[in-house]
Amino acid sequence: MLSACGGGAGSGGSAPGGTPLPVTSAAPAVTTPAPVTTPAPARGSVMTPAAVSTITLADGTSATTVGTAQMKALVASTLSQLTSVTSEPRCTVTTYTVRYNTAGPQDTLTQSSAAIMLPGGTDPNCTGARPVMLYAHGTSLDKTYTMARLTGESRLIAAMFAAQGFIVVAPNYGGYDSSTLSYHPYLDASLQAADMIDALRAARSSFGMLGASQSTRLFLAGYSQGGYVAVATQKAMQALPTEFSITAVAGMSGPYALSRFADNVFAGNPGQGITAFLPLITTAGQRAGAGIYAAPSDLYENPYAAGIESVLPGTLSSGELVAQGRLPGNALFAADSLPQPSGATVYFGAGNLVRTSYRNAYLADAAANPCNTNAATPLACAPQNALRKWVVKNDLRSFAPVAPLLLCGGKEDPTVPFSNTQDAAAYFKAINSAPTVVDLDTGDGLNDRWLVERAGFNAAKLAVKADAVANGKSVSEAMADTYHAGLVAPFCLLAARDFFKDRLP
Repeated sequence: MLSACGGGAGSGGSAPGGTPLPVTSAAPAVTTPAPVTTPAPARGSVMTPAAVSTITLADGTSATTVGTAQMKALVASTLSQLTSVTSEPRCTVTTYTVRYNTAGPQDTLTQSSAAIMLPGGTDPNCTGARPVMLYAHGTSLDKTYTMARLTGESRLIAAMFAAQGFIVVAPNYGGYDSSTLSYHPYLDASLQAADMIDALRAARSSFGMLGASQSTRLFLAGYSQGGYVAVATQKAMQALPTEFSITAVAGMSGPYALSRFADNVFAGNPGQGITAFLPLITTAGQRAGAGIYAAPSDLYENPYAAGIESVLPGTLSSGELVAQGRLPGNALFAADSLPQPSGATVYFGAGNLVRTSYRNAYLADAAANPCNTNAATPLACAPQNALRKWVVKNDLRSFAPVAPLLLCGGKEDPTVPFSNTQDAAAYFKAINSAPTVVDLDTGDGLNDRWLVERAGFNAAKLAVKADAVANGKSVSEAMADTYHAGLVAPFCLLAARDFFKDRLP
């Protein structure tokens, strides 16, 4: 029999008759290691530290810091008349690019990049803790666009703000520069505001490394598409009061009343550039899950439908896209599509972009489910058309601005109708958040607070007309080609700077 102290498992023993029992050992317990999880990167976290940008100067040489005389020469090389608008540069400007995490469509994360423009030098306006301006740029069709190069719009911003002592943070937007997003969330209020907010977060975490110091003053501004984005960012930041305290906002020539704008387009009143803007809007909605169409061919004619979702932004100009037959020039609707308001015939013709069947369905929904019937509740409507649902969702007449808001533009704008500014202002006034409105085309007399801006704008218009006459060109075409970006932009930016300076210590 077994001894009372006979071995247990793993011990030697004897079988009856003295035969040794084999020695056995228990298998060790198997422990499955817990899976190693990497936490998702936080929105606004820096992916690539801020790196200095090299700027090509007016004389063709390069520099990483643009001196005051060099900045003045850069502005003059763009347009000599602009030097009186931007003012004499006070600060040197060094520009950096930072990459960061931000929100993508349908609860994903993506990466984007932004320019950081830092003032420097010995002038008292350029040292110490500086105010920050978060700036949203206008629409670009160039996928490689970056505000860090100081060309075009970014040059104007650098001269007017960074060279005057503002720290400028300017996102390039998702889908541009080094962004990992495969499309651009054009006028998607939620994603565009998130990009702005995350750019500021990334910039703030970079200031110490760059030797920059921010004051308590935070300004938001943007032009055209960027005007919309700036106001959308104001709305989003108001929901984060412990993180952001906005000093003032300037929206310039933006499509804030997006549902009214879209309804007017389909009613037969498109504006310049609509054959590019519409695909940008619908692709953004489609990628966000709005179901604008089951297939692009539901909305777009066959010559364009196949590649419409990937054509913008891209590497080709609008002229090249038209020459290659990938977009029409002006013909948004078919020649026999109705209604056709007086003066809009240029947007109707052969080779049109939008199917008449889609336009008719859109117009039927607008008639059955009208929006914009009351200034105080313009979005109290229930559209059934998916595109109308998307533009109502992204219409900015849906909050009450708390920080002072400037809305600037020109009433003759052929690209983004000034009615956007008027409709937004009427809504904000109706809910007791009236903004300051500047129409550069209409003066208020000698006591006009914006007399300098309006006088400069009118002088610039006269110069464009005189140049057209001298060169045998159409005055109306010259004005249409330069009004939105070339004429209104610098003077609305001047108004924005004055509006901000009134709120500096």
